[in-house]
Amino acid sequence: MNVVVKRLGRVDYEPTFQAMQDFTASRTAETPDELWIVEHPPVYTLGQAGKPEHILRDLGIPLVKIDRGGQVTYHGPGQVVIYLLLDLHRNKPGGKLYARQFVHKIEQAIINVLQAYNLVGERVEGAPGIYMAGGDHNGAKIAALGLKVRGNGCTYHGLSLN
Repeated sequence: MNVVVKRLGRVDYEPTFQAMQDFTASRTAETPDELWIVEHPPVYTLGQAGKPEHILRDLGIPLVKIDRGGQVTYHGPGQVVIYLLLDLHRNKPGGKLYARQFVHKIEQAIINVLQAYNLVGERVEGAPGIYMAGGDHNGAKIAALGLKVRGNGCTYHGLSLN
């Protein structure tokens, strides 16, 4: 099955979050997978492990509690966000793709994209996301990743690339 890529431009976070949930809830086995490429006005998203006090200073940026894993993620202008609306059960030849395998594949894809721009990204044990390796930005987080996998094996949320 083909993947539909939608470039949605700059959109507010909350209606996009609701649209992801609605899309995933209404999927059938025939629904094509989709990637939504967006940019958001400034917003903090608070994952299931996050607490409002994890935001150290009130900068007047909205905070939205969401259902993905992780803690706090900032989204804002200039950041590429890709929402992965995929059916993991049909995306691995010979069987279903498990969430941990999927996350590893996404991380590797980010590392490969960085390499294409002569940048080195790496995984850091115990710290989700992709971090810069070497140079002036050594150790800086360049990509965040957070997913929700429904019982039917369908995902939403995705990754942000700074």
